[in-house]
Amino acid sequence: MAETVGFIGGGAMAEALLKGFIAQGLVEPGQAVVSDIDAERVSYLARTLGVQAVRDNKEVPARADIVFLAVKPQAAAAVLAGLQGTWEARHLVVSIMAGVPTSYLAGFLNPARLVRVMPNTPCLVQAGAAGVAAGPGATQADVEKVAEFLGAVGKAFILNEGLLDAVTGLSGSAPAYVYMFIEALADGGVLAGLPRSVAQTLAAQTVLGAAKMVLETGEHPGNLKDRVASPAGTTIAGIAALEAGGFRGLVLQAVQAGAERSAELGAARK
Repeated sequence: MAETVGFIGGGAMAEALLKGFIAQGLVEPGQAVVSDIDAERVSYLARTLGVQAVRDNKEVPARADIVFLAVKPQAAAAVLAGLQGTWEARHLVVSIMAGVPTSYLAGFLNPARLVRVMPNTPCLVQAGAAGVAAGPGATQADVEKVAEFLGAVGKAFILNEGLLDAVTGLSGSAPAYVYMFIEALADGGVLAGLPRSVAQTLAAQTVLGAAKMVLETGEHPGNLKDRVASPAGTTIAGIAALEAGGFRGLVLQAVQAGAERSAELGAARK
């Protein structure tokens, strides 16, 4: 029997996850309930996905055993305070709020079991990447169940919670960097004479194809790079230009900066 699942917060991430869960048969639409302060938003989700839509957050734990916390991190305290007293031991609560540690959440959620997840926006197209970590009260079975749910919209890795800041800096934030890279590639194509629409499609398809090569062959990216870069050819000339600009060092710094910022936000809530 499909699980009964609830979402507190019905934004883009909640919609993406629900679509994946339903598409993979992990949840029946009628066994999902979503709350949001925006009446139009919950009406849209009910209309397009067939889920139960409510305005009162307390209705979600009343109807669901697995509850995803999908509100903005800055709204966490107010939302959780309004839900105190509604949680039971039967509840498995899954937080997808970035930078909010389980040590902070546990004070609001007792006696529910808690799992923390760091997903990313490509789950909108079922190509997400997520880290999953056990929190207070969670069993191995709980963590594996959540990883199965997240695996329905991409790839999920079970990790220690201390590594979720690194996940945030990498897969959580990096889609934005990849979009910047695609935009820059397309601009380069336009500079070289291609029509904008053609350049953008070629750039995006190239990034998609390269990523599939890494995932499906299991080869080190450096080996795949070397196969493209022939002696004195066009690719090695381009690589030299990137290296001269500090390309790899800048990417490393970006990931580290995101991880450090996530840790700062988490420390402020401990």
